[in-house]
Amino acid sequence: MKITFTQASPSLKGSAVIVFARSKAKLSESAAALDKQSGGAIKRAMSSARFEGDSGQILQLLAPSGVDANRIVVLGLGKPGELARTDFTDIGGSITAKLISSGEKSAVVLFDDIKGLKVDPADAMAEIGAGLRLRSYRFDKYRTREPASKKPSLVKAVIKTSAATMAKKLYAEADKLIDGVFCARDLVSEPANVIYPESYAAEIQKLSKDGLKIEILDEKAMKKLGMNALLAVGMGSSRESRLAIMRWDGAAKGKQEKPIAFVGKGVTFDTGGISLKPAVGMEQMKWDMGGSATVVGLMKALAGRKARVNAIGIVGLVENMPSGNAQRPGDVVTSMSGQTIEVLNTDAEGRLVLADALWYCQDRFKPEFMIDLATLTGAMMVSLGQEYAGFFTTSDKLATQIFEAGNLTGDKTWRMPLHKNYDKQINTPTADVKNMGGKYAGAITAAQFLKRFVNDVPWAHIDIAGMAWSDTGSAIAEKGATGYGVRLLDRFVRDNCEQS
Repeated sequence: MKITFTQASPSLKGSAVIVFARSKAKLSESAAALDKQSGGAIKRAMSSARFEGDSGQILQLLAPSGVDANRIVVLGLGKPGELARTDFTDIGGSITAKLISSGEKSAVVLFDDIKGLKVDPADAMAEIGAGLRLRSYRFDKYRTREPASKKPSLVKAVIKTSAATMAKKLYAEADKLIDGVFCARDLVSEPANVIYPESYAAEIQKLSKDGLKIEILDEKAMKKLGMNALLAVGMGSSRESRLAIMRWDGAAKGKQEKPIAFVGKGVTFDTGGISLKPAVGMEQMKWDMGGSATVVGLMKALAGRKARVNAIGIVGLVENMPSGNAQRPGDVVTSMSGQTIEVLNTDAEGRLVLADALWYCQDRFKPEFMIDLATLTGAMMVSLGQEYAGFFTTSDKLATQIFEAGNLTGDKTWRMPLHKNYDKQINTPTADVKNMGGKYAGAITAAQFLKRFVNDVPWAHIDIAGMAWSDTGSAIAEKGATGYGVRLLDRFVRDNCEQS
C-alpha cells in the first residue's frame, strides 16, 4: 500500500474519506465540515447508531449528496489526552481492516490538530500510516480460487495533516521497518515443505542485496566447530541443518568497538522428534522458527533504514523429525561449549539449538550483549497468554530498555525471574545439565538452561511462543503470522544503540 502525506486539501472524489470524533460525539473540524456539506447526514447517522466517539468506535455511511466521496468513515478517538503512540498505529490498522476488501481503491484521512493530544502530531500521523500498511499484509499466495470480491482493493492512502513534512520523514523509516515485519511474516507463514533449513538459508542469502553480509555454515562446518547440540536436533530429518550469520556494519569506522547481537531459534518444523507431539495442532509447528524470523526481519529492517549500528544476527536452522536416525530420550550430547547435555525429551529441542548458537555468537563476535528470541515453551503461553512475551535477562539495563521499547511499539514484554534455585530442576547426575526441568516453571528452567551458554556476556532471552502467531488477529495484523519482535527490537536499537 502506498502512503502519502499532505498539508493541502486532497481530492475526495472516488475515495473513502476518514474523519474523527471525540468523546460525547464531538466532531473534528473536517468531520463537521462534511456534516454541513451533507445537510447533517453524519450527525443523524451518529444518533441512529448511538455513536458517541468512544475510542475504537467506527461508523460508516455511504457518502450522502453534497459530499464528493464514495463513503465516509468516522472513527472514535475517545479522550485525546489518553491516546498513546500505539493507539495511532491501531487507528491506521482499523482503517485498513474496514476498507481493505470494500472495493475502495483509495482512502483519504483528514486529521485535524487536536487540543490536549500528548503524542507529537508528526509521530501520530506516521503511526497511522504505519498501521495502514501493517494491516494491509495478507499471505494469500496459495489462494488460487479466491473470489474477486474478497481480494484486497485498497492500494493507497493520503493523510492530510499540518505535520505532513515531518510525518513523511518519519514514515519513510517506518516503511523500511515494515518491510522487515513483512519479511518475518512471510517466513513464518510459509509451510514447512517450502521453508526448511536449506531453503531458509537460501532466502537469507538473498538479503545480501539489502547490504547485509551473509555467511551460511553447513553441517560439516558445524560439526568441525563442535555444535553437536544443534546438530542432534536435526539428526532425524532428511533435511540438513544450517547456521546463518547476518552482519550489518552501519556504524562509522572506529565508533563502535563491539557489535550488538541477536540470535534466533529456527526449527522449521517441530514434530517433537521421538517424543512425538499430539497430532491435533501439529500443523501449527511450521511457525516454531518464529524467533529466527524475527531476527531475519530485524536485520533486513536495520539494513533497509541504514541504521547507524554494527549488528550481528545468527539463526540456527533445523527440522525436528522422528526416524531411525533421530536422537533418543536419554542421549547425551556434547555442546560447542564443552558442556554435556542429557536429552530427556526430544521435544525440548529449541534450547539445544540456541545453546550452540549463543555460544558460537559470544565466542566469535565478542558482542556488547546478546538477545535471543524463540518460540520456546508452552509454559510461557500458560503464564502470559498471547498478550505479552516473557523475557529473562542477566542485565537490569537491558530489562528496562526492552520493556520500554515494548511499550512504545505495542510488542509488549514482561520480565520473568532468573534464580539459581531453579538450577536444581535441570541438574542431573548423568551430565552437566539436562534439557528439561520437570512439571513446574517450564519457561524459567528453559531460560536457566540457556544462561549456561552465554558466558559473561550481558544477555536477554525473549520467549515469543504466544506472540509469533495469532489465531484471532489484531488491529495491525489479520489472523496468522504477526512479525512480533521486529518493531520491538528496532525501537530498542534506535533508542539505545545507534550513534547520534
